Amino acid sequence: MAKVISIGNQSFESMRERDNFYVDKTSVIKEWWENEDIVTLITRPRRFGKTLNMNMLECFFSNQYKDRGDLFEGLDIWKEEKYRKLQGTYPVIFLSFAGIKGNTFEMSKKQIGDKIVELYESNRFLLKSECISDTEKKRYISFLERPMDEDVSYKLNEMSNYLSRYYGKKVIILLDEYDTPMQEAYVSGYWKELVAFTRSLFNATFKTNPYLERAIMTGITRIEYSAYAKFAKQTSNGSALAETIFSDLNNLVVVTTTSNQYETAFGFTEEEVFNALDEQGLSDKKQEVKSWYDGFTFGDSRDIYNPWSIINYLKYKKFTTYWADSSSNGLINNLIQKGSPYIKTMLETLIRGEKINVIIDEQIVFSELDYSEDAVWSLMLASGYLKVISSEELNLVRESENEYELAITNREILFMFRKMILRWFTPAKRETNEFIKALINGDVESMNAYMNKVTLKTISYFDSGNSPSDEEPERFFHGLVLGLMVDQTENYIITSNRESGYGRYDIMLEPIDKSNENLPCIVIEFKVINPKKEKTLEETVEAALKQIEDKGYDAELVKRGVKKENIHHYGFAFKGKNVLIG
Repeated sequence: MAKVISIGNQSFESMRERDNFYVDKTSVIKEWWENEDIVTLITRPRRFGKTLNMNMLECFFSNQYKDRGDLFEGLDIWKEEKYRKLQGTYPVIFLSFAGIKGNTFEMSKKQIGDKIVELYESNRFLLKSECISDTEKKRYISFLERPMDEDVSYKLNEMSNYLSRYYGKKVIILLDEYDTPMQEAYVSGYWKELVAFTRSLFNATFKTNPYLERAIMTGITRIEYSAYAKFAKQTSNGSALAETIFSDLNNLVVVTTTSNQYETAFGFTEEEVFNALDEQGLSDKKQEVKSWYDGFTFGDSRDIYNPWSIINYLKYKKFTTYWADSSSNGLINNLIQKGSPYIKTMLETLIRGEKINVIIDEQIVFSELDYSEDAVWSLMLASGYLKVISSEELNLVRESENEYELAITNREILFMFRKMILRWFTPAKRETNEFIKALINGDVESMNAYMNKVTLKTISYFDSGNSPSDEEPERFFHGLVLGLMVDQTENYIITSNRESGYGRYDIMLEPIDKSNENLPCIVIEFKVINPKKEKTLEETVEAALKQIEDKGYDAELVKRGVKKENIHHYGFAFKGKNVLIG
């Protein structure tokens, strides 16, 4: 009988007690324990089972779950007597920063403080213990009554001390979604303040804590504040330059999506997914499920599936963008929308199903996101929107950086990008649709009318402070190319900046059905007015059309059997935000 699929349940105890659908990931307990690393940071995309795994670790190690071996019966970890004896034998501190999303530093600091207060409240039994002195008990109560009067950054160290003395054993600390507050700080503009506070908290908790047995942190990214962090160890005052929350943690092991450790601990393997489909009576859907939700690569393990999408598909039996729709993707959207023509062109390449080669640094430097194109791809890889096809280590000059061949992860992510791009054109949806119709029908007059309306309504969405659209109009039109591609991919193969004849055309729309005479081939050339050569936009249009002819951009189309008379040429001429099409 198929087990019940429980959506959004992140309680290991609840899932096991109810005998809900659960994919056994308990082998991560053994892998982590036998590695004997003191502090481990594991980064994975959102909704990849991080919280459930952390709760499972708590249930296994915490002495609050002593004699709850029933939760693990039948699972992988319960096969060895060594681990059966280990269950429920350690004091455990488990915190999640997932809900810490303050708009100001003061608010975030208070929310972190509130989490620690909750921890102290749950351990009030310590106040009855003789292991803690009267002075310590007074400080404990004082913190509960006036938490913000205390140095919150030291309080996890202090609780480790109390629990260790009470149980006669060092503590295990589990911190889930450590980087959520940091991302909010970046968006809201109080990064520096939170970095300083978090560095103090992490130093006291994970570095100078003699009561710590081991610790795990999870998050989406390995965060750095500035590029100085990369070179901190090479400078005499590097620690001062490196505004990083990890600058003091020389005992930290970082496991990113390209690391070989814990490869299958987060996300579902293909075997696990196919077994689940068999159990749920969906064996005939395996290949379609694969195209939608497969594609993630962790270390050397390929064919890792998105667990959030899988469990939703198992429950609702409908193919849609479950994972992609589970958050706003606001940061990624903003970085692409405001990005350079290069970024838009690279995304265009990805959406066509092709690969890109870029430099990746898995230390996400947030201060670089506004100007570093490599940082954008690094964030997209860490977030799960792109997957590694292959990688090549560069020479020692770049040190931790690698050149990667990347592609869009799967069909679900492709659909997410398409929806994102269509939203860019929402302010001029009617005008954009009419422009596309006019383009296909060869109605130049209507093309001009509607394009200028589209420009007025949407060009600000593609502006960047460093390079506004009135100085670089191609920025906007590369965005438009993406919009066209999203809307017309059922009818056209759309390419840009490709070699044909004796040069490289800007845009080409080639009908998938070449026998359909209602769908012409279209070649577009963009030109910004050159005052030294042209006095008017009309002259610039003529120069663009002449270039199409002179460079023989039709050559590849003709080779593929397209009739010359079914190829339309258009020149787009720009002067600031003004455009003329001919």
